[in-house]
Amino acid sequence: MKHLLLFIPLLAVALTGGAQENQRPNIVLIVADDLGYGDLGCYGSEINQTPHINALAAAGVQFTDFHSSGPMCTPTRVSILTGRYQQRYGAQFDGALSGKTQRDEGLPHSAVTIAEVLADHGYATACFGKWHLGYQPPLLPPNQGFDEFRGLASGDGDFHTHIDRGGREDWWKGNTLEPDAGYTTDILTNYSIDFIERKRKSEQPFFLYLPHLAIHFPWQGPEDPPHRQAGVDYANDKWGIIPDPGNVSPHVKAMVESLDRSVGRIIDVLKKRGLAENTLVIFTSDNGGYVTYGKNFKHISSNGPFRGQKAQVYEGGHRVPTIISWPGKIEPAVSTATGHSNDFFPTIAAAAGIETDRSDLDGIDLLPLLQKGDPVPERTLFWRMKSLRAVRKGPWKLCAAGRKVELFRLDTDPGETMDLSKEHPEKLGELDAAWQQWNADVNASAEK
Repeated sequence: MKHLLLFIPLLAVALTGGAQENQRPNIVLIVADDLGYGDLGCYGSEINQTPHINALAAAGVQFTDFHSSGPMCTPTRVSILTGRYQQRYGAQFDGALSGKTQRDEGLPHSAVTIAEVLADHGYATACFGKWHLGYQPPLLPPNQGFDEFRGLASGDGDFHTHIDRGGREDWWKGNTLEPDAGYTTDILTNYSIDFIERKRKSEQPFFLYLPHLAIHFPWQGPEDPPHRQAGVDYANDKWGIIPDPGNVSPHVKAMVESLDRSVGRIIDVLKKRGLAENTLVIFTSDNGGYVTYGKNFKHISSNGPFRGQKAQVYEGGHRVPTIISWPGKIEPAVSTATGHSNDFFPTIAAAAGIETDRSDLDGIDLLPLLQKGDPVPERTLFWRMKSLRAVRKGPWKLCAAGRKVELFRLDTDPGETMDLSKEHPEKLGELDAAWQQWNADVNASAEK
């Protein structure tokens, strides 16, 4: 086992701190891709029908102030799996790993993932979906704690042909390319259900990490046609077949609703097999959605009342829908507490009865909030994507793009419409100083 963090199995853990060792809960972590805050019915969508995710929210804790670690794919995936800011592993994780220039880069093996921790404590582990933390062996899930991996290594692939943006076949079984037929969302769900059924029979606790490709482009619903073919470069044609670029919404609606059916199928098998009350289910998104893309594509996704979109550090880029459900262990509620993707690692570990040395983690255990209603400790959160940066402390948020620096108060202005930097220079200076200190700290970590 890697020794960056210290993990000690608890012989007996009270309900508020996790599970009994002999009744360790199963963990299902579902991550949508580019799903905006306003894309689900339970978060205000009047376009997309999402009854299964709505039901999950009604049965669990629905967060209204939860944030991804980055406004793009790769950064948040590092955070979710390690519980640490992605910049601690290098500036290359400020943004998405490129399939052209970074094919030999990925999450370093020195990083400790939650899958490795759970595997070391007897869990069966599987990743079915989009990895985007390395494009080829040995940078794939089997070398990061996952017993099983089926899916794509790249940032996006055709939902029907499974060809990546560079025209390469990109569908893996473990460390080997092995094509499969079907619509990506559906076959990932099939893998997941098969895994649950097999582990139920073996009575081994399991960790299912299901990072869906939906609703990332190419924008293809189940009934939309295949687009990509092997051997063709799609760098300038990566969005799919969109007859009306001014209204991408119908394609995205089909993708969102397919994603919802997937969640419904997962929850259904947990209930039918008597596993629901011993399974912690987390649903989240890796970043906000695209509202527009370039000059042509419009009406894509929705970030609700929030400003900005994917690849920006305004709220629309990183405030994400997040639901945590554990029937009988977590009472249904809507939470206004501020959560972060760094929090999944310590929360999952605590639920599994594994004590962590939190001095090495950037996230916090949310179980006291979820199970007892304890307030989340006050903390400062940070975002960095190359020249973009943001800091959040309480209601105050600094957003900067190069030399442009803005200050917002989110409790009275969640849409970030009023720049208060001139009225509150002292608060601006305080947040800027905090960011400089954090930036130096994560850079120093990355250099070790």
